[in-house]
Amino acid sequence: MPWKSVSHRLSHWVTYYPWRVLLLVFSVVVALSSGAMNLGFNSDSRVYFSKENPRLLAFEALEAVYNRTDSVFFVIQPPNDSIFNLSSLQAIAQLTQAAWQLPYASRVDSIVNFQHSYSDNENIIIADLIPDPKALTETEILSIKKTALNEPLLVNRLVSVNGHVAGVNVNVHLPGKSPMESIRLAERARKLAGEIESQYPGVKIRISGIAMMSNAFVEVAMSDNLKLLPLMYSVIIGVLWLSLRSLSATFAVVLLIMLAMASALGTFGWFHGHLTPTSAVAPTIIMTVAVADCLHVLLAIRQNMEAGQEKKQAIQESLHSNFQPILLTSVSTMLGFLGMNFSEAPPFRDFGNIVATGVAAALFLTLTLLPSLITLLPIRPRLKQQRTERPMHHLAIFVIRYRKALLPINGLLAMILIGYAPDNELNDEFVNYFGKSIEFRQDTDFLSQHLGGIYTIEYSLDTQQEGGVQEPVFLRNLDRFNDWLKKQPETVHVNTVTDIFKRLNKNMHDDDPKYYALPDRRELASQYLLMYELSLPYGLDLNDQINADKSGTRVIVTLKNLSSKQMLTFESRSKAWLKTDMPETNIETGSTALMFAHVGQRNIRSMITGTLLVLVFISFILIGAFRSLSLGLISIIPNLTPSIAAFGIWALIDGRVGLSLSVVASITLGIVVDDTIHFISKYRHARLEKNYGCREAIRHAFSTVGEAIWITSAVLICGFIVLSFSPFTINSEMGLMTAITLTIALFLDLLLLPPLLMLWDGDANNRK
Repeated sequence: MPWKSVSHRLSHWVTYYPWRVLLLVFSVVVALSSGAMNLGFNSDSRVYFSKENPRLLAFEALEAVYNRTDSVFFVIQPPNDSIFNLSSLQAIAQLTQAAWQLPYASRVDSIVNFQHSYSDNENIIIADLIPDPKALTETEILSIKKTALNEPLLVNRLVSVNGHVAGVNVNVHLPGKSPMESIRLAERARKLAGEIESQYPGVKIRISGIAMMSNAFVEVAMSDNLKLLPLMYSVIIGVLWLSLRSLSATFAVVLLIMLAMASALGTFGWFHGHLTPTSAVAPTIIMTVAVADCLHVLLAIRQNMEAGQEKKQAIQESLHSNFQPILLTSVSTMLGFLGMNFSEAPPFRDFGNIVATGVAAALFLTLTLLPSLITLLPIRPRLKQQRTERPMHHLAIFVIRYRKALLPINGLLAMILIGYAPDNELNDEFVNYFGKSIEFRQDTDFLSQHLGGIYTIEYSLDTQQEGGVQEPVFLRNLDRFNDWLKKQPETVHVNTVTDIFKRLNKNMHDDDPKYYALPDRRELASQYLLMYELSLPYGLDLNDQINADKSGTRVIVTLKNLSSKQMLTFESRSKAWLKTDMPETNIETGSTALMFAHVGQRNIRSMITGTLLVLVFISFILIGAFRSLSLGLISIIPNLTPSIAAFGIWALIDGRVGLSLSVVASITLGIVVDDTIHFISKYRHARLEKNYGCREAIRHAFSTVGEAIWITSAVLICGFIVLSFSPFTINSEMGLMTAITLTIALFLDLLLLPPLLMLWDGDANNRK
């Protein structure tokens, strides 16, 4: 066969010319890894949406007409559970004034600078609700409290219903050129909060908002790199030492891992890629996956040397016997990760491409660098009494003896787990992407519990005629939509211009409450709007609510913490109302929360397609490699079952499948094939080239590759379990689910695949 000739030439070259090989390898690695200088980092939450994503395009179009709603939101909690006292109001006023100095700030809103309007002797006064908090009397504070707690534009937006907490919202516009923008903004915001807390003892300030979420992405990526990589190195070095008992072999593998990671990141850098919190963990996965092929080569070398072979001969024999399975496993693993290009979220595509590149680099290094280093470095075989193949020998006897029972028992257990898989709910909550240990998550949870939240949906309602928002008919329909939104159980707050029109109409009638209604003539509405806009100070205009030609307006609805399914249901319900009651209005919806809800649903559908295609490609590769249709089809059972069964276990653990878990099947499909390929390759080699019987071939497979299978599986499982400790839920859930899948795959490869092979081989022999 072609690969036999290639493996013989390669094994001869790397053992007789190791220094030349090392020079070539290091030259290639240096050329690839130098691209890492071009790497960037993108912390914007919108990086999870491709540039052609229709929801992102719609949201950006909406923001182009109005202003961006990215914000830093300060939540002020006074010590006495009431903000309506002199000290608390002064703290809010000082924070409001200082917040204008934050980087990229474009607007600051609080109860202090809220533009309150009222009638005063036939004049309309429009001014800050609290112009000078230092000079307030108790009577004035009570008046302010009454006004604030009865103002629909303030309650559940900038002040809680009972006045125990307040908010200061700072709209920001990050240029998006550097991750340092969000870091700098977050540092300044925290410094400002600390200064206010030190000046007003007992006041506690929490910080949330979409801009702070972008910074949380940066912090969580830094946390992963600081904690997970060292832990992963410790795990791998520990497993290597316990399994190989050789400093030289351990050093060679660690060096190989570092070069594979550098090559993958450098290659990504040559394409001017930007890392994200998801793709930044790719080195951890490369580190884990790269160990697998190394261990197969090294354990085979050790076995050959223990059998009496000289070191060069043992290396050549190991490369020769492992060349085809290593090549097949690497290709299948790369296909699995490349299948992530079907994802709707670009960070997952980058993650898959980086890891696939790392796997390719690891394959190249395993076949060149590793044997060359082992040729040069001292390595000794273990003593016979130290061998660990004995457990594999007993396991082989157990599997052969109880094969007729293992087949139905394992099959039934797998079917039971698969039966639970449909119980999973396709759902997500983007705030929960961050673990509860993350400061942003803690502050956002507090905000959601006490004062609105950051889950919003924005509606752009365009009349498509200049000045259309001043038409009485449109205003009445908009007010009915406002009332409908407020009655929905998911709604916390609704921000619309109709409340301003009503207040101004009341002011024009000497603040008579019965005139708190919309103007009934366009001319009157136009006059109200012009008068109000001319009275507003710089930075507090209505450009964030009404477009330039007054043809459309924006409605911002703050919602409770909703899952993606609930968010999409609310959007669908509101659109149905608008289509029925305002059919002549052009409607666009958007928000960060809404985009995450849609991308999760779209990602699941696209990844199912991608996984099926990867499965087909891998199946054809195995059928061609084994030159057996039946063997290729048999391999599908232990390859496909683990992913589906793992989702069954997940249904019992959690039951929610979101953005992170939608890619697990594609990742694991390429990895779980590895052990299947190695086992079938050794079994087939024993049957065809050694003329062993079926049972003897099973024993041979267990004795030659069984130890490597469980050790490599242990490394992979430990690696992904390490990832599960990430405070970024997208990474942690992906790691935990992958570890579960690989555990099931190991179980099936050792206890289900051998009985399947014996059943197939026995039937074939009977027919023959």
